[in-house]
Amino acid sequence: MSSYKIAVIGDKDSVIGFKALGLETIAVGNIEEARNAFLKTVRNRDDIAIIYITEQVAAQLEAEIAAVKEQVTPAVILIPSKQGTLGLGMAALSSAVERATGTNMA
Repeated sequence: MSSYKIAVIGDKDSVIGFKALGLETIAVGNIEEARNAFLKTVRNRDDIAIIYITEQVAAQLEAEIAAVKEQVTPAVILIPSKQGTLGLGMAALSSAVERATGTNMA
């Protein structure tokens, strides 16, 4: 039985606290680093079940995230960064609930 892990991708200030919880943190400084880290994690890491990604990074990786959205693993979950929320995580949650139930949460 293999043990699955959780990765967190975002700017250093936003992800550093997750390291204390035992999560794998991947600090990125620009969009290219973020894209490379995300794709490497999705393609080469069968042990990663969940990827938390800051909304600010996710906003720049919409196509890459959409490409793996329907896969069982890894689940990609948007989280606010240290700078705050863009509302993308809540919008994604609302969309998922609407697809599952046929009704809007709002």
